[in-house]
Amino acid sequence: MSLESQFFLLMKFVIPVYLLAFIIYAVRAFKGPTIADIILAVDCLSFDVAAFMAILAVYFKSVYLVSGAIILALWGYLLDIYIAKHLVSKEVGA
Repeated sequence: MSLESQFFLLMKFVIPVYLLAFIIYAVRAFKGPTIADIILAVDCLSFDVAAFMAILAVYFKSVYLVSGAIILALWGYLLDIYIAKHLVSKEVGA
């Protein structure tokens, strides 16, 4: 069994799990009862999309997808920091 066929076999199991997670996160992001639930859902969604982009980068052998995944993960991290600062001190910025 070649490496490429093993990758396709793995993707058959990974893609449905990612799609289910995206749907659950989107529902939580739109209907979250609290701000913390919405932020957590958006955070998980951004990190899962970044991980999926990294997996696709390996498949397509593209460095552009990896750079996009890194930027998306950093954006999610910055979102967490700003929201945490806003919730603690009611201010956002430097």
